[in-house]
Amino acid sequence: MNSTQIGTTIGAVSPEMPATTSIGRKIWMAISGFVLVGFVCGHMLGNLQVFLGQDQLNTYAEKLHAIPALLWSIRFVMLTVVLIHIIDGIWLWLGNNASRPIAYERRQFKEATLASRTMIWTGLGILLYVVYHLLHFTLIVTNPEYAGLRDVLGRPDVYSMVVMGFQNYLISGVYFVAVIFLAFHLSHAISSLFQTLGWNTIAVQPILKRIAYTVSILLFLGYTSIPVAIVLGLVTLPGGGH
Repeated sequence: MNSTQIGTTIGAVSPEMPATTSIGRKIWMAISGFVLVGFVCGHMLGNLQVFLGQDQLNTYAEKLHAIPALLWSIRFVMLTVVLIHIIDGIWLWLGNNASRPIAYERRQFKEATLASRTMIWTGLGILLYVVYHLLHFTLIVTNPEYAGLRDVLGRPDVYSMVVMGFQNYLISGVYFVAVIFLAFHLSHAISSLFQTLGWNTIAVQPILKRIAYTVSILLFLGYTSIPVAIVLGLVTLPGGGH
């Protein structure tokens, strides 16, 4: 092959932009996933302030809403991150399925865990719950009676809204299932994130898996402690009301 042929052959190849390749999409998945894990941890810490009482949680909520422009900017960024994560996740899942057009007669999973094989479904479950959660607590569509709740200082009574919401066994049950999905999803997603970013080696792999499981368990315990405490009457409405 002469130099002209080599040049022609090379020139005919148009490499895809990194973001549109499988590797590029996995990197975007990892980056967006990292941001979402950070948000989930921060959101849990904010929610846990319900254990500190009505004034503390309502003060926290008031500070979050003190600068509407900043709040909506953060919400826009988080929505963008969520959409990137969802779109790339679906694209990669469809691509993996398309690469195996003929289903295996008998599947044998040696390395893949149950969490890794159900990522698309636990992710879908989390998405459906987030939509409901926004309609429930943020937009107050499903329970419009929350809109009139005010504390003694005239502030929106987020504390009473949370307690009233989780005193409903059905709402608490759905929330509990959603948190199980979240913990299951993250038990694989966190270690996968490190692998995609090139931080996963044979030496550190066991450590990263332990980190993933530890974070998942802590998030599960932190989030579910709220409805459990409310259902058991450990956290009640102001004055001990139900």
